Amino acid sequence: MNFETSKNLSGIGAILLLAGVFITPVASIFGSGAIELVGLILLLIGVRGLADYYRDGSIFNNALYGSITAVVGAVVTAAVAVIGFLATATDFLYKVFPGWNGDWRSLQGMTPSTANITLSDVAPFIAIILAVVVIAFVFALLTALFYRKSLLSLKAKTSVGLFGTASLLLLVGGALSIVFIGYILMWIAALLAAIAFFQMRQPMQEPQAPPMST
Repeated sequence: MNFETSKNLSGIGAILLLAGVFITPVASIFGSGAIELVGLILLLIGVRGLADYYRDGSIFNNALYGSITAVVGAVVTAAVAVIGFLATATDFLYKVFPGWNGDWRSLQGMTPSTANITLSDVAPFIAIILAVVVIAFVFALLTALFYRKSLLSLKAKTSVGLFGTASLLLLVGGALSIVFIGYILMWIAALLAAIAFFQMRQPMQEPQAPPMST
């Protein structure tokens, strides 16, 4: 794969990943996930080509580790949220609907009662939310660290300063991902990285020195 193809695939892949964030509220989860998956695959293929071109395996390896961490983090976070909610929702519903027989379909015709709800009834949901936030923070920070290393390697090889800016913003966003603004900063960092890919220029090949005469 040549240099131009690699950089274009990397840039397009990054853009598709960003587009998935906007599509999520207005499209199905499966549709958005498919776009993000295609973007991730194109990004990794392109970065692999760049790593081969510059003969620096850390460019691809760190991007791969970051991608795996992000995917695993998303799955683990979603699993904890769903399992935790389902484990506590049933007991809570018995409190809200004292006459409930356990049949979810019967809830539609019942009137909720919050008179007996106490803080201890709500505490499990708060604990689940905190656990999800912490797990997401840990995986987001690890993802940011891996991608930062890849971007810094690209900056050193290409002299495109925007890679360095993106890597710094990504690190700050990962550190602040315990709150929502951190994910906004990480999104902006990904946007800057996409722009940086398209700013890359293939270096001029140095002329080969003539053979020494004896």
